[in-house]
Amino acid sequence: MLRVLLPIGLAAAAIVAFAMNISNLTLLLGAVVGLLMAVLLLVKQRSNSAGPEAVLTAQDLVAHDERSIFITDSTGEILYRNAAAKKLLDAPDAGSLDKVLGQFMSNASAIVFRLQAKAQKIDAAHEDVVTRRGNFRIAAHRIANSDYLSWRIHSNTEFSGPGHAAERLSLPMFTVGGSGAVLFMNDAMRQLVGGRTKKLDAIFVDIPRISGQHVVVSGTDGGINAMVIIVAGALGRTEYFLAPVAEQIASETTMTQLEDFPIALLELDPDGRIKDFNRIASSLLSLEDQPAETMGDLIEGLGRPIKDWLSDAAEGKGLHKPEVLKCSRGPDEMYVQVTLGRVISDGEVSLIVMVNDATELKSLEAQFVQSQKMQAIGQLAGGVAHDFNNLLTAISGHCDLLMLRHDQGDGDYADLEQINQNANRAASLVGQLLAFSRKQNLQLEVLDMRDTLSDLTHLLNRLVGAQISLTLTHDPNLMSVRADRRQLEQVLMNLVVNARDALDGQGKIEIETRNIKLTSDLRRDRAVVPAGDYVVVKVTDDGCGIPADKMPKIFEPFYTTKKTGDGTGLGLSTAYGIVKQSGGFIFVDSDMSRGTVFTVYFPTHDRPLAPVEPVKVADAPIETGPADGVVLLVEDEAPVRAFASRALQYRGFEVIEADCGETALDLMNDSTLNIDVVLTDVIMPGMDGPTWVKEARKTRPNMRVVFMSGYADGSTVEEQLTIPESAFLPKPFSLDELTSAVRKHLRAAA
Repeated sequence: MLRVLLPIGLAAAAIVAFAMNISNLTLLLGAVVGLLMAVLLLVKQRSNSAGPEAVLTAQDLVAHDERSIFITDSTGEILYRNAAAKKLLDAPDAGSLDKVLGQFMSNASAIVFRLQAKAQKIDAAHEDVVTRRGNFRIAAHRIANSDYLSWRIHSNTEFSGPGHAAERLSLPMFTVGGSGAVLFMNDAMRQLVGGRTKKLDAIFVDIPRISGQHVVVSGTDGGINAMVIIVAGALGRTEYFLAPVAEQIASETTMTQLEDFPIALLELDPDGRIKDFNRIASSLLSLEDQPAETMGDLIEGLGRPIKDWLSDAAEGKGLHKPEVLKCSRGPDEMYVQVTLGRVISDGEVSLIVMVNDATELKSLEAQFVQSQKMQAIGQLAGGVAHDFNNLLTAISGHCDLLMLRHDQGDGDYADLEQINQNANRAASLVGQLLAFSRKQNLQLEVLDMRDTLSDLTHLLNRLVGAQISLTLTHDPNLMSVRADRRQLEQVLMNLVVNARDALDGQGKIEIETRNIKLTSDLRRDRAVVPAGDYVVVKVTDDGCGIPADKMPKIFEPFYTTKKTGDGTGLGLSTAYGIVKQSGGFIFVDSDMSRGTVFTVYFPTHDRPLAPVEPVKVADAPIETGPADGVVLLVEDEAPVRAFASRALQYRGFEVIEADCGETALDLMNDSTLNIDVVLTDVIMPGMDGPTWVKEARKTRPNMRVVFMSGYADGSTVEEQLTIPESAFLPKPFSLDELTSAVRKHLRAAA
């Protein structure tokens, strides 16, 4: 039978190999074995007289194969094994495959189950596994259309795992699987802990979480101090290497013995001269291409002489304290974490230096510091704006009262006008701070960027002057955005003015709008722009450009590249704040020889704006005629309250004053008190404006309210938006703006 089947099997296998472009001899022989098994089992099924001899007929072919070969039935019971399999696993001929494989791997049942299920579904499967005997590939092939499986187990030298190479490593190491079980230990590790262990807590007193951590290992003679290096391995596994702390390194330990240690190590003399280094240190610090004599040739940025630092370490001072320093060679902005240890052998002192690449860590640290700095500036801006706007309201308000008592021909009138104008300039400055800190009350609407730019064209042309060419290019199918029109115009003007100042009187500025669809997240400049549809606005100039060292700071408030007196440094920071508060992103690219491009991404808005009760802002036209009615004025700042009270009374209103929300509530409890409109500050000690107003409306549901504030945080604004029949008056305001807002709101109630 074998003489007949063997040529047929080889021919069929060759045809299959040719058809499937299989060049691997191992796969070809596997196909032969599988085909023969299929034919033999078919003969067995069709002839009762054949009996088990049909299976045994293949023994001559695989009996002396160097690979371990098993034949199992559908339950995993072993029907046959060759000589290599018997040599690999010393066990009875019968039994289940998972129990037999369990002799040298801890998760044999799971592996056999997975491979069996996969092979029965798609005819073949294999896995590379790390065992205490090395690396193996276990392959399962389904035999024809039966439930019988052919298993092949052979050493896999191509699989990248610790395997036998780890056995030759003098450092203790072991491998842990995804479930936390110890899969492999090299001989050095087994000797250290006194045998094979299965769990991490049997190795460490406290299980380490980070690489480079000093640990205590449960050794055969008690606790052993060591440093652990944790490295991500293949197939979700983790490799642990144990190194003695520097003081425990024996004199006979050399860098050659630590050549494969997965961390950069250098040996120095007390003066900092490099005596030796391992392979990873050579690669990390480019020591082969650029030899270095001392440690000072490799690092910088310590803040004190490196020689003094190393001298202290040689005396036992400051050991094991990591320092993150800039690397003097390699890629730009490369940082390394350097830890020093000391070794004394025969009275001679050497320093062991452990070096880790800390570039990513330093980058994350810089991002965190920048984020905290910008957040702190924003909080400061918001806090300053609140108090400063109260002061400006009192200054400009009392100035208005004085101007009412002086004619334009009066000698004091010009001085009062100067005070008023400078108060308005200060108010504009505070508004820019609020824009940067994203604390403004935005009036959102659906906008077409083409219309916005069209309305601005005349003003922009006046801003840039006749010697500068300003061109606009629009996408004909430009999508809409949702933003505050006034603030969006402020962004565009700031960018154009910045471009004009870079041109030094002549050149060209281009404004381009277009749609863009991001199919994946865009990551740049420490920001992530989510995938989606955006309207992009580009403002390009061919001016002097921005130096590379100043690029990271241009959006910070009060930072400017212009000479003293030419700018406040708030233009770009204002644009940044408005764009971010509108849900967009702004980036800058600059070349000193070609100019600068500012790119702004605004999320598109293809839905109609939801009908939300708007926060009405007092605006023109301003009414200045006489009025009447009772106003409850609630303001904690005495100067502001004094001005507002006098201004309202001057226009004919009757005013009742309260210095806090609690006092206002007490007044509201008097049912005989008739109040036409309430004028209240938003931010006050104790109960804020929206809180006390909601409480008062329980008994006076139709009470009309005008909120006033120089700054309100997001939660307070959202709360204010939920209050019906309310309007908003931003501080600072003039006498006419105040009285006009109260008059309009009072008249709307009629």
